[in-house]
Amino acid sequence: MLSCRNDVLAITKQLVNIESVVNTNGEAVIAKSLYNMITSHPYFSKNPSFATIEQTINDKQERYNVLAFVKGTKGTSSRTVILMGHVDTVGIDDFNTLKNMACDPETLMEALKKEQLPASAKEHLESGDWLFGRGVLDMKSGVASHLYLLNYYSEHPEELNGNLVFLAECDEEDSSHGILSALKTLKRWKKEHGFAYTAAINADFVAPRYEGDHNRYIYKGTVGKLLPSFYITGAETHVGSAFEGLDPNFIAAELTKQINYNPDLCNEAYGETTVPPVSLKQTDLKPSYTVQTALSAYVYYNFFIHSWSPKDVLEKLKEQAIVAFHNALTAFEDRYKRYCTLSGEPYVQPPWKPRVLTYEEMDQLLVKENGTKYVSHMKNFKEDLVKNAELDTRMFAVRVVEEAWKWMRDKSPAIILFYSSLYSPRIELTGKTADELDLIRSLDEAVEEIQPVYSYPIVTRNFFPYISDMSFVALSDDESGINAESNNNPGWGTKLIVDYQDIRDINVPVINIGPYGVDAHKRLERMEMTYSLEIVPNLTNLVIQKLLN
Repeated sequence: MLSCRNDVLAITKQLVNIESVVNTNGEAVIAKSLYNMITSHPYFSKNPSFATIEQTINDKQERYNVLAFVKGTKGTSSRTVILMGHVDTVGIDDFNTLKNMACDPETLMEALKKEQLPASAKEHLESGDWLFGRGVLDMKSGVASHLYLLNYYSEHPEELNGNLVFLAECDEEDSSHGILSALKTLKRWKKEHGFAYTAAINADFVAPRYEGDHNRYIYKGTVGKLLPSFYITGAETHVGSAFEGLDPNFIAAELTKQINYNPDLCNEAYGETTVPPVSLKQTDLKPSYTVQTALSAYVYYNFFIHSWSPKDVLEKLKEQAIVAFHNALTAFEDRYKRYCTLSGEPYVQPPWKPRVLTYEEMDQLLVKENGTKYVSHMKNFKEDLVKNAELDTRMFAVRVVEEAWKWMRDKSPAIILFYSSLYSPRIELTGKTADELDLIRSLDEAVEEIQPVYSYPIVTRNFFPYISDMSFVALSDDESGINAESNNNPGWGTKLIVDYQDIRDINVPVINIGPYGVDAHKRLERMEMTYSLEIVPNLTNLVIQKLLN
C-alpha cells in the first residue's frame, strides 16, 4: 500500500483553496496553478513537452485543460491508461454568510462547529475523518489522487510497462467544453507518441444510494443524459372567451403529469434502473402580461438512459406526448360541456386533434414545402441568434423551433419534440472487447486485494449514476442513435458543436474510482478522508499496475 494520505490531503486543500466556479475566471486560475505544480517537478523540467496547458475550443469562456504524461521504462508496451477528472465546481452562493470560507476547509469547519447542523453532518464534523468545503468531494480530492499518482510514477517510471496520462479538464459542471477539447490533444498524443489507450479511470465522487447505505461504489461505464424538450402551441383567445381557444399551458401541464416521475420511462439494463424523468423547466413564452392566452409553452425534462438510444427516447416520448395531448383534449371537452350546462351556452365541438411532431419531421416538412427559401432563412436566423451570448443552449433551441413554426401552413395546436442541450452519451462496459475484459478483470482483482484492509464494502456497479465527462471518451450508441440526437437538436452546428468522431477515435473503456462523501453541490459538501485519500489512490494504483504490467 502506498502511504499517500498526507500528500493527497495536502494537494486536495491546495486545489480547494483556489475558487474555480464553472464559467468564471477561476477555471483559468486553477488550470495555470495546476500546470505550474506539475511542471515544477524534475521529471517535467527534464521533459517539458510531456505537460501542456491548452485553452478550450469553440468556447466563449477563457479556460484551460491541463494534461501530462509519464512514459514507463519497464518495457516497450504502448498501452496507456488515462487518469481523468475535472477541476471546476458549482457555485458557492449557497454558503450564504460563510461564502468567503467555502474554499477554505479548515476555517469553514471551525465556523460550522458554531452552527446547528443535521445530526449526520455534526457527527462527521466532530469525527476528524471528514473534510468540508466546496469541491472537496466534487471532485478535487479525486484530481489530487490522480496528481499524486502522476508524481509517483514520474519518480518511478521503471515500475510502468506502458504510459500514464493525466487529464484535468474544465467545464464539467456545464457544457463539457473541457473534455471535448482535450480529445484533440489525446488524439495528437496518440499519433505523436504511439499511445494505445486501453483504459480511462475517472475520479468523480461516489455517494450512498439510500439512507443507511454504507457501500463504497466503483462504477463501470456511465449513465447517459438527454434533455428532451417540447414546444407547445395552442389556439389563442381572450380570457373572457376561454373555450374558444386552447391554452398551451394546459397541454404542458398534462404533458408533465404524463412524463414526470413515470416509472414506464425508467431504463433498466444489467439489473440497474435509471431514475425516471423529471421536469427542469416549464413556462409559457409570453414576453409580457396580456389578457390573451399564451401562444406557446415550453417544457423540458431530465432523462437518464442505460441502454436506450436518443432515437429510442424520441419514439417513447412521442407516444407519451400523444397520450398527454389526447388526455388534455378529453379534459378540455369534458369541462367545456359542464360549463355549457351551467351557463346555458350552446356546446360547439372543438376542432383540435392530438398532433405531435419531432423537430426533424417538422423541418423536413418545411424543406419540402418551401425549399431553399426556408433553408436559407433558418441558416441566417441561427447565425444571427448565436450572437446573443445571453441565450443558453436550451433557450437558443426553442427560439429556433419558434421561428421554424412560423413557416408552418397548418397552425393548429401541436407539440414539437426536440433536444435542446448537450447529450452525455451512455457507456456500457460489458467485456465485449479485449480492453474491456482486461479492465474488468484488473478492477475485480484490485477490489479483492484492497477490501481486506477497509471496513466498508467496496461494491462494483455498471453505471455511474451522475452526469460526468466519462460520457465523452467512448460511444455505445450506433450511428442512427447519434443522428437522432443531432438531427433533432435545433442548435446543432451553431450553438452546439460536438465532434463524435473524436470520441470514436479515442473510444477507451472507462471506470470511476472516486472519493466518497455526501451533499455534493450543497452547502455541507464533505468527503470521508480514509476512503478518499487512502483507498482511492491505492485502488487506482492497483488497477494501473495490473493493466500496465
